[in-house]
Amino acid sequence: MNASLNPDKTEWDVIVIGGGPPGEVAAQYATQHSGLDAVLVEKELVGGECSYWACMPSKGLLRPIELVNDAADVQGVTGATVDVAAVLARRDTIVNHHDDTSQVSWATGVGIDVIRGHGRLAGEKTVEVDGARLTARHAVVLATGTRANVPPIEGLREARPWVSRDATNVHEIPRRVVIVGGGVVACEAATWLRGLGVEELTVVEGGRRLLGKNEPFAGDIVGEAFAKAGITVRTGTRVTAVSRPDVNDAGEGLIHGGEVTVTLSDGSTVTADEILVAAGRTPNSDDLGLDTVGLEARGYVAVDDHLTVPGHDWLHVVGDLNGRALLTHMGKYQARIAGENIAARAAGEPAPQADRAPVPQVTFTDPEVGSAGLTEAQAREAGLDVECVEFDLAALAGTYVLRDHYVGRAKLVLDPATDTLVGATFVGSAIAELVHSATVAIVGNVPVSDLWHAVPSYPTISEGWLRLLETLDQQRRGK
Repeated sequence: MNASLNPDKTEWDVIVIGGGPPGEVAAQYATQHSGLDAVLVEKELVGGECSYWACMPSKGLLRPIELVNDAADVQGVTGATVDVAAVLARRDTIVNHHDDTSQVSWATGVGIDVIRGHGRLAGEKTVEVDGARLTARHAVVLATGTRANVPPIEGLREARPWVSRDATNVHEIPRRVVIVGGGVVACEAATWLRGLGVEELTVVEGGRRLLGKNEPFAGDIVGEAFAKAGITVRTGTRVTAVSRPDVNDAGEGLIHGGEVTVTLSDGSTVTADEILVAAGRTPNSDDLGLDTVGLEARGYVAVDDHLTVPGHDWLHVVGDLNGRALLTHMGKYQARIAGENIAARAAGEPAPQADRAPVPQVTFTDPEVGSAGLTEAQAREAGLDVECVEFDLAALAGTYVLRDHYVGRAKLVLDPATDTLVGATFVGSAIAELVHSATVAIVGNVPVSDLWHAVPSYPTISEGWLRLLETLDQQRRGK
């Protein structure tokens, strides 16, 4: 066990197990104005999955691909290409070559201790780190996140498939790749792998379309873009078996053996040089000591709106581990609530609680997919009799000058009872920055009558808001 500050200390006000963004933020918000002290316990790298194996490296790989695709679709721009070695080198710089010195320095600089080691609960307000016992005076926060799920398919685990960490930290570009899954991770990885030179790329998705949790048109548009880019998409198909006779011990992001034969549910086979599994996540709760405080020692850990485990007011769970929304920004939001909650309770003040906030998300494919709040299907499942409006973003002046062949679409889901927005989806190049305006409109319960007065700049994609409102007005007048 190694403490970056106070090496002989064993008691803190707050102990946080997991040093990713939610853990860091929980420690910060619990201590910054309260006089409490805290320690982060992390067995890998402080900064966590997002900094080194997920959000940051993936976007570092996707940005050059996006720029080249933009250039290819703007008349007058020629010669834009991807320098694979330079892109991978830039990615390595973005992840600081897996050196977390700067993250540790931030923590210790604001007075948060850091302990290297595997932390697990050992009873109420007690944490064990590699045999040493630590005590929390006020609270323990669990922020251990999730790991890639490898489903029990015949021969799959034995084939040593790539998972998301290999894909984001790719060091060797295979010629042929099969991706298992059609969600966010799968679609983003398909985008950068194809852009970096994978010649034969097949995406296998058991559902009817890609990005099945989004509005249907999102997966359809991305699927069409994949086909145009030479990516084979097999929807409504499952992987039933995998065979790889030659397996090696190559490290992260290197090819893990010889040819892989993938058998599909329709009886066909695909041969590849690597297989990437992007089939969901598994919570890191199986060696967390949850049983020592009477909780089930596996699965997601349920919390209330204070981010507290019911019946354990000293125990908070933030980020992926509670299963509410497996997104870094939502984990950080939860961590802010949890940290303020801990500080308020220690001071005997009312504790804040989390709103059931609309979850914003962007999938950085080409085109991008952005959403906030509920899809139409989700809203109807929640019992809302919703009203919807859609608009073709390619009809905007702002997109007409952005790309020569722009493809995109937008949809708003409204609750007629309050005339407010409950969901929004945008698909198209450069739509990511539209998502926050939708989130604000939903959180603020902004009536449609007020949205008319939010004037978009011209010519930008934000004008899509005006066109959606005009289309909604036409729909209503046509009834």
